[in-house]
Amino acid sequence: MDKMIDSNEQLVQSRKAKKFNLWLGMIGMFMMFAALSSGFIVYTASGIDKGIKTILPYAFIYSTVAIVLSSVAMHVAYTAAKAGQLGRQKLMLLITIALGIVFFVSQINAWSTLIDRGIYFQNPNASQSFIYVFTWLHLMHIIAGLIVLLRCYIGAVRRISTDKNQFRMEIATIFWHFLDLLWIYIYVFLLLNQ
Repeated sequence: MDKMIDSNEQLVQSRKAKKFNLWLGMIGMFMMFAALSSGFIVYTASGIDKGIKTILPYAFIYSTVAIVLSSVAMHVAYTAAKAGQLGRQKLMLLITIALGIVFFVSQINAWSTLIDRGIYFQNPNASQSFIYVFTWLHLMHIIAGLIVLLRCYIGAVRRISTDKNQFRMEIATIFWHFLDLLWIYIYVFLLLNQ
């Protein structure tokens, strides 16, 4: 009996630690993007020849729609997991993953549009390079998020314990919503500075 109580306490402590680490990581990511935003502002304020000096590609609008819809789908998947609706959870996870891939492709498409306009990463106007830096770093986090979502989907397919499934879904949902909010911040920031 004591071993079972100890095991449960260790599981609770382990999960608290994992959730705490996730929050620390997200705070670190936010601070990184805040530092980049500050660098962008300082650079663009250094001269009239600085600044994005282009209209952002429409693909960023499609990206935004895709990631917001994916966040809604992820919330539905999470509530399905909490209700024990495994079939609905798997379907909504697949929809979330598909929309995450749509987001990824839209970002690549946006870069292609920028290149067609003659705006490259290596550029005498670093403000334009910042577009690539912001979107590339966010896209790396989207890849990490997609891996987390795939792990949740595989766990649901393998029918891991309900408790473990719900915890995975909770962590994945927090992270995916964070990525959604982070993209909205990046997009609005770039819009306001174009």
